[in-house]
Amino acid sequence: MELTKYGHACVRLEKDGKVLIIDPGVFTEDPVLDDADAVLITHAHFDHLDTERLKAASPDIEVWTCAEVAASLTDAPMRVQTVKHGDTFTTAGFTVSTHGEWHAANHPDMPIANNVGFLVDEELFYPGDALTVPEARVGTLLVPTGAPWLKLSEMVEYLRTIRPARAYSTHDALYGEVGLTLVDNWLKMEADRQNADIRRLPLRSPTVLS
Repeated sequence: MELTKYGHACVRLEKDGKVLIIDPGVFTEDPVLDDADAVLITHAHFDHLDTERLKAASPDIEVWTCAEVAASLTDAPMRVQTVKHGDTFTTAGFTVSTHGEWHAANHPDMPIANNVGFLVDEELFYPGDALTVPEARVGTLLVPTGAPWLKLSEMVEYLRTIRPARAYSTHDALYGEVGLTLVDNWLKMEADRQNADIRRLPLRSPTVLS
């Protein structure tokens, strides 16, 4: 399986000629859906979900997401399928299980959004905007590193709880150059401590998950 990070919170997975996209939000640059076979969406926030882009995409794409997102895509041209915590399904040759139900608490005046994390091929876990710990081994973790709902201590504790062989930064578009340098330093500290591959991936540079 090959992993490519796009902007902010979007990643592309490719295996056996099939392409799976996770969370193509408004910060994601095109072309991201041109060759997609399936799309997973964790929750309805705009940095993870670009409804207009999906409505303009190929009707052959399969979309799998939580109930809140599915309700906003009723006029999309493709089939949109709703999943919840505990489900397992196969799409574009990938086996996916779902973990978690809710977005992390954010602003006190904002309702907590529906959020589902995806474990792909029993290897890569993408939690969305949450620090969900799945009841399964995680080889590769896409770890959020910058958000209004996230503290550095929580991110570090999340890495130490899951202890993946590989962890790569996601949800980091809010940082400028100085902030990204801090992220790199924090991740390197954990990489050294855990003797693991923990870092920020360069954009659009494929990484093979062994």
